[in-house]
Amino acid sequence: MDIDLNADLGEGAGTDAELMPLVTSANVCCGLHAGTFTGIMDTLSDAWARGVVIGAHPGYPDREHYGRREWPVPNPEITWACEYQIAGLIRLAETVKLNNLRNGEDESVVRYIKPHGALYNQACRDSWVAGTLSAVAWTFNLPVVGLPGSYLEELCRSRGHPFIPEGFADRRYRPDGSLVPRTEPDAFVHDPDEAVKQVEWLIREKGVRTVCVHGDNPEAVAFARAVREALLARGFELKPFA
Repeated sequence: MDIDLNADLGEGAGTDAELMPLVTSANVCCGLHAGTFTGIMDTLSDAWARGVVIGAHPGYPDREHYGRREWPVPNPEITWACEYQIAGLIRLAETVKLNNLRNGEDESVVRYIKPHGALYNQACRDSWVAGTLSAVAWTFNLPVVGLPGSYLEELCRSRGHPFIPEGFADRRYRPDGSLVPRTEPDAFVHDPDEAVKQVEWLIREKGVRTVCVHGDNPEAVAFARAVREALLARGFELKPFA
């Protein structure tokens, strides 16, 4: 069975170079919740050189809280912030492509959108944010990554827009399928074997097509390597969904 392994990169965590060979898709920070232009360009260049699929990873422009503080809605600034970030990352990625053209390829460099932090969580459970994000994705004609069974999935599919169900290897879930908030005890999975069992459950029961390992985790590289090796040992083929 094919499964995609993704990581949130370009955020300045210092682990991008080590994580890149381990993943098949890179959710590249768009520069407002974290990251620097130089770091983002380095991440884009490395992903392009290695054949790792690139996705836009927009978040709320709130560096103080790393894009993890929710915004009140409705709020038109959410639309503008998303469009600004995605368009900017596409332009930077196209620059990388022009500087490193491979055999005259003409496909788009940025292949999907995965929101970050509070934007991700709100889009999955708030219909207004979900509608906003699905409309932005429609504008750019890019698939959206999010939680299965969420408002975001419902609104994307109602528009006939591609939606990619995502699971998390290193986060725990509530019975309703939402993520346990980072502020609560035992919100993270630290054991790779437990993580792979959770991934198998997510694939079997939730239909996920991509699995995230967070790049800002202090143990991100070792954890991602262990999860990757365990998935391969169980017969999974690591392959990008886009």
